[in-house]
Amino acid sequence: MGKKSSYTNGTVRLNGQTKSSTYKRGKTVYTDYVMSPYEKQAYDYAQRSFAENLPNLNVFSDDTKRQFQKQLNAYKDKGVDTINSVYTPMINNLKTDVASRFGNLDNSSFLNELNGIEKNRSKAIGTLAQDLILKENDLVNDELSRRYNYMSFLNGISNQALSNQSAYSSLSSANSSSGNKSGSNSNIGTYIEMGLQLLKAIYG
Repeated sequence: MGKKSSYTNGTVRLNGQTKSSTYKRGKTVYTDYVMSPYEKQAYDYAQRSFAENLPNLNVFSDDTKRQFQKQLNAYKDKGVDTINSVYTPMINNLKTDVASRFGNLDNSSFLNELNGIEKNRSKAIGTLAQDLILKENDLVNDELSRRYNYMSFLNGISNQALSNQSAYSSLSSANSSSGNKSGSNSNIGTYIEMGLQLLKAIYG
């Protein structure tokens, strides 16, 4: 008749508090991980916020669209003011010069120079229109980048909790196995090895 095997529970404690325990009930071995209240709060928040934000990750609300338009309008107004500050004085100076020399503005010299100025101003307006398209793209990309960074942050919190769970659970399970082999859960070498494994698991 074979020798009956005994099972020794495994426990990991940190700062006097149990973080993980491995035990046997009937023929089933269980490993429980105990989150601190703060860790649980952070984990629950990350899980809840991730789920709430995911459906609308790439959807812009009316309020967000209005904010975009407000910034675009400000950018456009500044561009128009810049163009006017450059070309309006040029046109006024041309009028003054031609009027002083010819007495009126109804001459080919004035019209030719005026056409040249207007042509350059039209190019500047066209460039501003293209810049507005690029500015809108930048606003959209910046908002999406902010959202994806936030989701990555939430995912990082969740993954850290799962990583801690895996590390502590593995240690309590290993402690239980060591206890089974030695017939005692007070094996000093086991606790030293457990501590080294824990440090490696948490800090790499």
